[in-house]
Amino acid sequence: MTKTLVKAPFRADHVGSFLRTEPIKEARQAYMNGKIEQDALKAIEDQEIEKLVKKQIEVGLKSVTDGEFRRSWWHLDFLAALEGVELFEAEYISNFQGAKTKNSAIKVVDKVAFHQHPMVEHFTFLKEAVDKYGDGSQVAKFSIPSPNMLFTRMQGDEFYNRNTEQFYTDTVAAYKQAIQAFYDAGCRYLQLDDTSWIDFVSEERIQAVVEKTGQELQDIIDARVRCINDAISEKPADMTITMHICRGNFKSTYITSGGYDQFSDAIFANLHVDGLFLEYDDHRSGDFEPLKSFKQNEQTVVLGLITSKFPELENPEKIKARIAEASELIPLENLSLSPQCGFSSTEEGNIITEEEQWNKIKHIINIAEDVWID
Repeated sequence: MTKTLVKAPFRADHVGSFLRTEPIKEARQAYMNGKIEQDALKAIEDQEIEKLVKKQIEVGLKSVTDGEFRRSWWHLDFLAALEGVELFEAEYISNFQGAKTKNSAIKVVDKVAFHQHPMVEHFTFLKEAVDKYGDGSQVAKFSIPSPNMLFTRMQGDEFYNRNTEQFYTDTVAAYKQAIQAFYDAGCRYLQLDDTSWIDFVSEERIQAVVEKTGQELQDIIDARVRCINDAISEKPADMTITMHICRGNFKSTYITSGGYDQFSDAIFANLHVDGLFLEYDDHRSGDFEPLKSFKQNEQTVVLGLITSKFPELENPEKIKARIAEASELIPLENLSLSPQCGFSSTEEGNIITEEEQWNKIKHIINIAEDVWID
C-alpha cells in the first residue's frame, strides 16, 4: 500500500459545496423578501459556515470549504462580481433532465477585470475558521468557476463586439489577478470548476459547438486548454490548483452523458493543473479507457466514484475494485477518491438529507483509508 497523501488533493477529498442548512435558507429568503439587512444575513452565514467547518474537521476531511453557503450558483456569483460582468434574467432554457433552474445568466457590458472581489473576503473568513478549529493538518479549499465558464459561456456581448482576442486577454488577466489575490489571502488550494468540457462528450454536442463557433473541433479544445494554462501560468509554486469536470448537477439531475474519450489528451497530457476531479459515479461518464492518456506523474486524478445525487451508499468493495481497475492505467499513488460533484451546486441542493450527505463523506474517508493507508 502507498502512504497517506499529505499534499492536496487528498486521498479522500470533495468538490466543495454542501447542502444549505435551514438557517441559511431562511435567512436568504428573508433577505430576498426585504425582512433583514445584508449585515444580518452575513452574520447568519458566518455562524453556519463556522459550524460547517467544525463538522468537516470532525468527520476527518483534510480539505475544508465554506460549502459555498454564500452563493446561489456555483459559478454565476463569482463571475457576476468581476468588473464588466452583470447578472441578468434570461429567457428560460432548461438544460437539465426533468428539473427547472432559475433563469439567471451573465453578460459582459464593459472591460472584464478583477478588483476588490467579495469572494476574497469569503475565503479569508473560511481560512480563519479552519485555523481556529483545525489542528494544522487541514487546508482551506476554495472553488471558483474556470475562466472557460466566462470565455466560452458568455451571453449578451455588449462590449467586445466580436473582438475575441481582447476578450480572451482580459479574461486571462482577470484570472491571474484573482489567483494572486486568493494566494495573498492565504489560499493554497484552489479549484477551477469547468463544465464547458461537456461540449465534447457526445457527437450531438460536438456538432453543435462546431456549428456555433465555425471552428475545427481540435482548435476549440486547444483554446480551452490554452485559456486555463494561461490563467494559471503565474501561480505560486506552493499553491495547488485543480480542475473539476462534471456533466451538470442540479436537484440530483444532470445535463448530458458521455465519456472523456474526445478530449482525454487535452486534460490528461496538456493541462497544467495539479489535479483533476472527474465524474465517474455511473455509466454516463463512460469507462476508464481515456485514463490511458495520463502522462503527468506529478498530477493527481481524483475519481468521483461516489455519487452526491442519491443517498444510497455504494458497495465499498465495488468502489475498491474500480479504483484497482483505474490503477492499471494510472499509478495508485496518483489517484484519490471523492464524490463526482458537490452536494449543492446551487442553493437548492440535491435530493438527499444532511445526514445522508455526511454519511457519503464518511464513506469516502473509510474507503480511502482502506485503499491507501497501511
